[in-house]
Amino acid sequence: MAKIEMKTPLVEMDGDEMTRILWKMIKDELLLPFIDLKTEYYDLGLEYRNETNDQVTIDSAEATKKYGVAVKCATITPNAARMTEYNLKEMWKSPNGTIRAALDGTVFRAPIQVKGIEPCVKNWEKPITLARHAYGDVYKNTEIKVPGAGKAELVFTGADGKEIRQTIQEFDGPGIIQGIHNTDKSITSFAKACFNYALDTKQDLWFATKDTISKIYDHNFKDIFQDIYDKEYKEKFEAAGIEYFYTLIDDAVARVMKAKGGFIWACKNYDGDVMSDMVSSACGSLAMMTSVLVSPSGVYEYEAAHGTVQRHYYKHLKGEETSTNSVATIFAWTGALRKRGELDNIPELMAFADKLEKATLSTIENGKMTKDLALITSMKDVTVLNSEGFIKAVRESLEAML
Repeated sequence: MAKIEMKTPLVEMDGDEMTRILWKMIKDELLLPFIDLKTEYYDLGLEYRNETNDQVTIDSAEATKKYGVAVKCATITPNAARMTEYNLKEMWKSPNGTIRAALDGTVFRAPIQVKGIEPCVKNWEKPITLARHAYGDVYKNTEIKVPGAGKAELVFTGADGKEIRQTIQEFDGPGIIQGIHNTDKSITSFAKACFNYALDTKQDLWFATKDTISKIYDHNFKDIFQDIYDKEYKEKFEAAGIEYFYTLIDDAVARVMKAKGGFIWACKNYDGDVMSDMVSSACGSLAMMTSVLVSPSGVYEYEAAHGTVQRHYYKHLKGEETSTNSVATIFAWTGALRKRGELDNIPELMAFADKLEKATLSTIENGKMTKDLALITSMKDVTVLNSEGFIKAVRESLEAML
């Protein structure tokens, strides 16, 4: 069969360790034989980020703005041990954080559900998508360890020199202080990305904070969401037959446990960090979770929700066999290809993405899977495949469909 032609390149961001090995296998076995793949390639492996003083990460984000769709491999965010291991010039920032900031994006994460890997929450029939605000709060905090008695104050000095001053606490002994912030601009971008993604995927949108306790900080999130919804999205949501509603975060947690799924749950930064891990764990594994960064301007960057699988990489370097789950990385590619096909009006590319996802899931449902899934499946007598063997099995399923 003739290869599917592409019009516009995808931005391709290569990564690190075991996921970099899987990346090449996926391209060689599942993409290049079927698609005339056009990508603008950026090597976000830690060695090249170090060589370019992380300029390659900034360049890849700018290319994503230009082309509209990117696909990203998992990357290392270095710590002290990595500084030594890779002989780094400095402890480079998280590439994901740099890209999120450049695109002003919101992260949407959803579990990949498959027969035989049932969610721990038995009534979850459809995936729950977590929308996580990716700016501010505890992730951009300022902290002080209080040495002893004294007064802690919150002070804002305006550009005109005027001060707003409030007492935080009169300490009578040692303690701790934390200062956090957010901006109306970032919250507005978060809200619009959530509303647009809900319309894009035709799913209800929940948003939850703790505005009854945080009557200014969290209430500001609530007010901005409601104002934008009322002015710009209410009629669109009604026409699409979907719903937006706000509730307290504790009420949302209680509701989500009894829900059937199939909706988007928007959370502030920390809440989204924690709740996305809860949902992914309840559905099996981080290796079975998609992640897409969406900017309010309609730019998309797809990736797996997990890390670089360091332990398997070290085994691979020793020549030992690995059984690494590549499902989320395959779905990063299918998400990007489908969006590229949608934006460029290439139905064949969209159909191919659908078939590759179906082939991946049917391979598992037919009892062929990596070790992590074999340990939690409800199926009997499954075949445990190594990293390459699973991808080749997916190719067999895909070729049968095509």
